[in-house]
Amino acid sequence: MGADLTLPVGNGGYLNLRVGAVIQRNGLLLMAGNAAEDYLYSVGGRMQFGETSEEAIVREVYEETGCRMEIDRLGFIHETLFRSPFHKGAVVQEISFYYYMKVPADFEPVCKSCAGTGLPEFLRWVSPDTPEQLVPVFFRDLKGPLPAGIQHIVTNELEEMA
Repeated sequence: MGADLTLPVGNGGYLNLRVGAVIQRNGLLLMAGNAAEDYLYSVGGRMQFGETSEEAIVREVYEETGCRMEIDRLGFIHETLFRSPFHKGAVVQEISFYYYMKVPADFEPVCKSCAGTGLPEFLRWVSPDTPEQLVPVFFRDLKGPLPAGIQHIVTNELEEMA
């Protein structure tokens, strides 16, 4: 496949196209993290040029868990604007597709992936009520029955900072 879909745009900003997995078992969410971050984030990553979002999430889940999972369905489209901690505070506009995944009964994740910073990642099962910070924050609402349809969520951290 091609390069990650992080594209420089005018005024020094970036456009990211990303996928994320909603992996649930017994009321818990599988989240990723690394030693440099003070939060947990969804399994997933950037789409690559030439692949669909469905191909990207299957690839990312395999890279990060060692398991080739099937997609259940698209659950969320998340648009977010934020300042990048990696690009000297540049504005990033990110469009993410979050897929519910079909979790095999014998699923035992093995994480051998690294974050964009090169640090090894780890995986952790957490309750949506964990005191740890979750990214995206709407994962806190993933309790009980799954929401019907596709949810569209917009987060503008630039307005929140103003």
